[in-house]
Amino acid sequence: MTENQSEAKPADAVVRVVLAASPSFREMVFAPGSMDRLSAVGEVVLLDDPGDADALMAALPGADVLITSWGATPLTADVLAPADRLQLIAHAASSVKHFVTDEVFRRGIRVTQAGQAMARPVAEVSLAFTLSMLHRIHRFNHTMHAGGWREEAIAPTSTGTTAGTSDAVLAQHGLAGSRIGVVGASRTGLEYIRMLVALGADIAVYDPYLTNERAAGLGVRTTTLDELLRTSRVVALHAPTLPETRHMIGARELALMPAGAALVNTARSWLVDTAALLAELRSGRIDAALDVFDEEPLPADDPVRTLPNVLLTPHRAAGTVECYFEMGELTAAEVERFSTGQPLHHELTRSTLAHMA
Repeated sequence: MTENQSEAKPADAVVRVVLAASPSFREMVFAPGSMDRLSAVGEVVLLDDPGDADALMAALPGADVLITSWGATPLTADVLAPADRLQLIAHAASSVKHFVTDEVFRRGIRVTQAGQAMARPVAEVSLAFTLSMLHRIHRFNHTMHAGGWREEAIAPTSTGTTAGTSDAVLAQHGLAGSRIGVVGASRTGLEYIRMLVALGADIAVYDPYLTNERAAGLGVRTTTLDELLRTSRVVALHAPTLPETRHMIGARELALMPAGAALVNTARSWLVDTAALLAELRSGRIDAALDVFDEEPLPADDPVRTLPNVLLTPHRAAGTVECYFEMGELTAAEVERFSTGQPLHHELTRSTLAHMA
C-alpha cells in the first residue's frame, strides 16, 4: 500500500483500535461524544501508559488503528514487529517527529494527526502578544505593579541604569497600519495572518515555501527575512523546527530590528539564539513576548524573568479547553474516515513531515 492509498475495512470486519493515552489525557481530549464515535467504529482497547513499549507490543496484534498521545513510545521496527494488521496511526496531538520512525512509512502505515486544532488558539495568543507589544501593555503593567506611572515604563539594563528612552521605544501603536512580519506560513501562521488581515494590519511574510500567488490570495506580500526584520514593528515566529531554522534569529538578525520593535515567539525557542535575544532585551532597545524556552520549565533564576520589557507565558498558548476537545474530535473523525475508505483530512507522508515541526 502506498503512502496516500485509502483502504476501507470490509463491511463485516471489526476495526480494532488501540488508544494509548493516560487516563488524564483521555479525559482532557476525548469528550464522551468522541469516545462514542470511536466505539461506533469498532473495538477500542485502552492503554494507560503511552510510553510502555511492552504493553503496546502486546496490544498491537490484530490492531488496525493506533491512536497515540503525548509521551508516545518510538515506533521502531521492534515495537512494530507484532503489528500484523496496523494500517493507521492517528496522533491525538501535534508533532509526531519524536515517535514516528522511517519504519512506519516503510511498512506502508498511514499517519494522521490533530495539530490543526492547536493552530487557532496559538494564533490567538500570538495576536494577544502582538497587541500587547504594540500598546506597551506589558511595560505599563510592570510599572504599575512597581508603583510607577507612565514615565517609568522604561526597561532597566543589567547594570541597573535606564535604557531605551527614545520616543520609538516608548511609542504606542495600533494594529491597523502597523507592519507585522510573519516568519513562517505554517498552520498557525496562516491562522494568525487571517486574524491580522481582518484587523487591517500591513503584513509581510517570510516563508521559502509560500508562493507569491498564494500570498496574494491571503492578502499579504512575501519578502526576505532581512527586509522583514528591518521594516516590522512586530515580528511573529511561526516557522517549524527544522535543521535549517536552528537559530535563524540570531544577533545579526536581531540587530536589524528597529528600536521599539518586538519579537513574538509562540513556536519554538529552537528558532532563536537565546543568548543574543537576552542581550538585546537587556539593552531595552526591543521588546519580546515569549511562550517557549530552551529549558522548560523556565528556571526560577533565569534573567529574562527580571526584564519588564518581556511578556512571559509558560508554554500554554494551545492550552484551551476547546483546543483539547477539538483534538479528540479531529482524531475520531479521521478514524471514521479510515474505517469507511474516505480520504484522510490531516494525513502526513514522509515528504510532508520533512517540512513540518
